Amino acid sequence: MSWTRILAPLTGAPADAQALEAAVALAAPFQATVCAAFAPADAADLMPWMGEGLMGGVQMAALDSMKQAAAEGERLSRTRFEGLDYPNKDFIVLASPVWSCLCMEARLCDAVVFGPDPARGRGPLVEVFQQVLMEERRPVFVARGPFDLGRPMALAWDGGKEATRAIREAVPLLKRAADVAVLSAPSATPRSYDPRRLVDYLTSRGVKARIDQLSGSGDAGPLLIEGARALGAGVLVAGAFGHPRFQQFIFGGATRTLMQADGAPSLFLSH
Repeated sequence: MSWTRILAPLTGAPADAQALEAAVALAAPFQATVCAAFAPADAADLMPWMGEGLMGGVQMAALDSMKQAAAEGERLSRTRFEGLDYPNKDFIVLASPVWSCLCMEARLCDAVVFGPDPARGRGPLVEVFQQVLMEERRPVFVARGPFDLGRPMALAWDGGKEATRAIREAVPLLKRAADVAVLSAPSATPRSYDPRRLVDYLTSRGVKARIDQLSGSGDAGPLLIEGARALGAGVLVAGAFGHPRFQQFIFGGATRTLMQADGAPSLFLSH
């Protein structure tokens, strides 16, 4: 099992540089292609606000401003892309409907890399981040710092399907990691599970993993973050939104804690 294509959506913002660096670091062990996809603001999203009939001067000015911003964003994205010291790379410009095209690209990639802002509900890629993760169910990587296979990788596992799917998707990367630890917090979940089952599963796929049991109860999010920090982990692999999103929005939850945390490891998430 190997990865062949890593997708990095770009908008021309400074955070693109962090996403591209992480995409290259993820792709390099597999000699995979880094696909940088420039996602401009979509004029189609503006049309419902324009009203029917001929557009007036205000509407035309808004469209012209959007086109200028898209041209500048594409220029900045291309400049950052061309500065990548990596041979296997591809640059595409998405056409309208932009978000639909980006989701299609995500379906044809092994992982989609974002900077930290979309996971925190900030910036123009928030909607597509949620769409790719929740509706397309593609694994996403939230880059929060340089990625290094020499650092430990932590796996948050409670026996649930989302966490298990995330770990299955991450196996190609885990096989190349120097150290893999399964973070188990049995007192923070109502589920009954045995982390040794996961270790056996990973062993059968060429991943050497160990168990790190976390003490404490309540919200699993802070426990997982502190456990990953104690390991010096560069990446935390976790399931996303194991409970309905409405419940997560009202009451919070482990996923929200992981995505909002400051100074936390990068995230590899799957729903």
